[in-house]
Amino acid sequence: DEEFNDLCFEFGLELDEVTSEKDIISKEKGEEKAKGASETIIYKIDVPANRYDLLCLEGLVRGLQVFKERINLPRYEKIIPAQGEGQRLIITEETVQVRPHAVAAVLRNITFTKERYDSFIDLQEKLHQNICRRRALVAIGTHDLDTISGPFTFTAKAPSEIKFKPLNQSQEYTASQIMDLYRTDSHLRHYLPLIENKPRYPVIYDSKGVVLSMPPIINGDHTKISLNTRNVFIECTGTDITKAKIVLDIIVTMFSEYCEKPFSVEAAEVVYPNGKTHIYPELAYRKEKVKPELINKKLGISETPSSLAKLLTRMCLSSHVTGNGTSLEIEIPPTRADVIHACDIVEDAAIAYGYNNIQMTIPKTYTIANQLPLNKLTELLRLDLAAAGFTEALTFALCSQEDIADKLGVDISATKAVRIANPKTAEFQVARTTLLPGLLKTIAANRKMPLPLKLFEISDIVVKDP
Repeated sequence: DEEFNDLCFEFGLELDEVTSEKDIISKEKGEEKAKGASETIIYKIDVPANRYDLLCLEGLVRGLQVFKERINLPRYEKIIPAQGEGQRLIITEETVQVRPHAVAAVLRNITFTKERYDSFIDLQEKLHQNICRRRALVAIGTHDLDTISGPFTFTAKAPSEIKFKPLNQSQEYTASQIMDLYRTDSHLRHYLPLIENKPRYPVIYDSKGVVLSMPPIINGDHTKISLNTRNVFIECTGTDITKAKIVLDIIVTMFSEYCEKPFSVEAAEVVYPNGKTHIYPELAYRKEKVKPELINKKLGISETPSSLAKLLTRMCLSSHVTGNGTSLEIEIPPTRADVIHACDIVEDAAIAYGYNNIQMTIPKTYTIANQLPLNKLTELLRLDLAAAGFTEALTFALCSQEDIADKLGVDISATKAVRIANPKTAEFQVARTTLLPGLLKTIAANRKMPLPLKLFEISDIVVKDP
């Protein structure tokens, strides 16, 4: 456990706790409920919100293996089927109002086991919560391709016209009935508001009229994937095309490892209402150039360009030195949508170098921090007043107009008070111009206390500068 904890720390992650299902249940619901629960050890790992590629076991292990230099970085390959043989997803005009975008891909000849299948479903759920913003921006559908026949149509219809058997249900329902059915479902009810007030609901059909899914709510039961599924059709529909592409890239790169030809993904064609076609997934690799001295300067280290390239390669950013050592060429793989700017690359170099290995140095500035003389004086005064038997009061810096004017027998115009334009309560209308009202209010609230009340306050007041 300690070794793994250290490894996570080196990789920029945090091992939150080592626990088991039994421990979790007994903590939350007591010993009784935990009987018979699994005692398998579970590692809870904190993953930064931008690293979608570490959200499943496959991606995490792959990342750690590359980091430990046990395996080389896999190369993800897009296979474009021969003309007329690939899958097509046709988007119709009607979707524009509800969910205008869709992307798709196919995982061919994949082999699922119970663990892989669970991880596959789990990753989709985590992405839904994270980058998909609870399915508002993107919703993912995965289907058994052998139960349907393309081309597929992504359209939007009136709720009464949509009828199908939802996932794990025994009968057919119309879309309106489905909404009623899931209104009490603890998991799905949160997604209903995304479309329930729209005149049309999005829906995906195959060429024979079988419903694949009604995004972002539920898939059809007909196409559900099982452990025997060999070919998976993946569609992501959404309101944000960039996020949809990232989500698709993450899913196919994580699980293409289990295809007959590892790390290969079969592309699908998406036809837009204007007739344009796009091939997805994009699986785009791109090159970035960063100067080694920039990395060294930002991190306060002095590594050679070649060792910096090696550090970045360990972080899944394949790098090599170019231009006689003056520059690093870094290849950003499709799994790393979080690398947007040079500073993201510098951060990865820092993680691989090890935060703890960066030498602590005194900054090259000629100042040592010092307390303001006024603050120093008030702190000394506080101590002496407290030693003399007074109790320090800390009252609000805002008060009502009456507190600093009428109640003290002063005209409000003479106080030079700063007013608040939109006070939330009558108590907080102006900034105090004297500390007295706060102390008097404190005494008023403590009339039950035995006398004498010896109070003091040393704090800021606010007066308008003429």
